[in-house]
Parts: sequence; structure tokens; C-alpha cells
Amino acid sequence: SARSTSFYEISRVWFRRLSDSAVRAYIDKVNPLDKAGSYAAQGHGAEIIEKIEGSYTNVVGLPMEKTIAALREFGIRPKTA
Repeated sequence: SARSTSFYEISRVWFRRLSDSAVRAYIDKVNPLDKAGSYAAQGHGAEIIEKIEGSYTNVVGLPMEKTIAALREFGIRPKTA
């Protein structure tokens, strides 16, 4: 029989106050049009992000903590770093 699960993770991101020139400099380094939300937490994200509350891996794309827990519920034991 097929099994499935679902979950969600809430994370909050606070951004630094940026001058117009800082915004332009960031845009010159990172193409915001190919990013969900027009920013990337990884890489140059430290230049614009003040803090992250919750799962960093959720902010960059997939909440690994919950994903690993869900896999374990199915008897899958992923290797962890």
C-alpha cells in the first residue's frame, strides 16, 4: 500500500536596512530574478540578511530536519553530516 506524509516548516527572515547603493551592489552580484523571493540566503545573503529564525535549510529550499525525520518514519535512515 502507498504511504505518504506531509509537513511544513515556518522560518522567518529579517533583512538589514540597505541603502540604494547597497541594493544595487547586491543585484550586481546576485541575479534576484532567478531566486524565490528575489534573494538567496546562501552565498551573498549575509550581506542583506540580519537574522534567520527557524530552519536555515528551510530558507534555502528544503527543511532537512523535518525531511530526515519524515524519512525515518518510513524506515529510511539517511546519512547525516
